[in-house]
Amino acid sequence: MDNKSLVSIDDYSKEEIMEVLTRAAEFEKNPNSKLLEGKVIASLFFEPSTRTRLSFETAINRMGGRIVGFSDSSSSSVTKGETLNDTTKMVSNYCDLIVMRHPIEGAARYASEVADIPVINAGDGANQHPSQTMLDLYSIMKTQGTLENLNIFMVGDLKYGRTVHSLLMAMSHFNPTFHFIAPPELEIPSAYKIFMEKNNIKYFEHTDFDEIINEADILYMTRVQKERFADPLEYEKVKNVYILRNSMLTNTKENLRILHPLPRVNEIDVDVDANPKAYYFEQALNGVYARQAIIAKALNL
Repeated sequence: MDNKSLVSIDDYSKEEIMEVLTRAAEFEKNPNSKLLEGKVIASLFFEPSTRTRLSFETAINRMGGRIVGFSDSSSSSVTKGETLNDTTKMVSNYCDLIVMRHPIEGAARYASEVADIPVINAGDGANQHPSQTMLDLYSIMKTQGTLENLNIFMVGDLKYGRTVHSLLMAMSHFNPTFHFIAPPELEIPSAYKIFMEKNNIKYFEHTDFDEIINEADILYMTRVQKERFADPLEYEKVKNVYILRNSMLTNTKENLRILHPLPRVNEIDVDVDANPKAYYFEQALNGVYARQAIIAKALNL
């Protein structure tokens, strides 16, 4: 495996994606190892996170590594005016790898150019979330037996949803058909439509959330992200537009699996949780194995 950062999902070729998924399956069979013994990993979360941060920290702990860093930028020298350049350079003196979440798009790419060690992007603004994408791909592979020729339905916040953007780009290698269900205010950005058209990827846009989901192999639900809206009234207008209820799944395909990057607010009713097609909690567990594989690749282990 190459020693390299993972900032955007397109840092990985199709072959590298498959390589990491194969490695994730190995970690699932045997999650505890000493691969990171003697290694120190910096966990720099300039933006709040629960699942991503704990998932990375669990992955590191299970591999025998040590973790330093912060989960809130208010406890760092950023509050004193330290630049991202200086924070990154300072931390790269101490550690073997940086895992970073930052509210500003492009921050992780900048850090990877400044640091002397690999950087893994744990989410930068509304831009990319490549480790989430790898666990999403692993979840799709596990439940469908393939990544090829699938009907992927994405619902909700497709404008600001960085998990959606990353997954779309990753799935472009595997001949998907996308269906995007969103209100006009939250439709998929035009840059991604251009990307799909250039790559001959079939996609359809919808505003209604109805029986069209009966054709889905994967139903990818997303939270409308209040924190990305400058105007609270705009958020109030769209926050409850799409709610998945158990009754809506009656005529869906047997192989359908429902994914969600979490946290859930109210876009999936709790009555869906007991349905065998609900997979979002297992999906979160898959994040540990996928992130173990990403770390191993970044450090050439």
